[in-house]
Amino acid sequence: MYRSLTNRLRRLLVEEDGPTAVEYAVMVSLIAGACIATVGQVATATRNTFNSSGTAINSAMSP
Repeated sequence: MYRSLTNRLRRLLVEEDGPTAVEYAVMVSLIAGACIATVGQVATATRNTFNSSGTAINSAMSP
C-alpha cells in the first residue's frame, strides 16, 4: 500500500501537466485582459469620433 502511494506521489511530482496548465491559464488571462483594455480604448476613440462628427454636422446645418 505504501509503495503504490509513493509511486503515485512520485509520478505526480514528475509530471509536467499541472504547471503547463497553470502557465496556459496565466497566458489566457493576460491575453483576455489586453483584449478588454484594447476594446475599451477603441470604444472611447469611436465615441469621440462620432461626437465630433455630430458636432460638425450640427454646426454645418445650423444657419
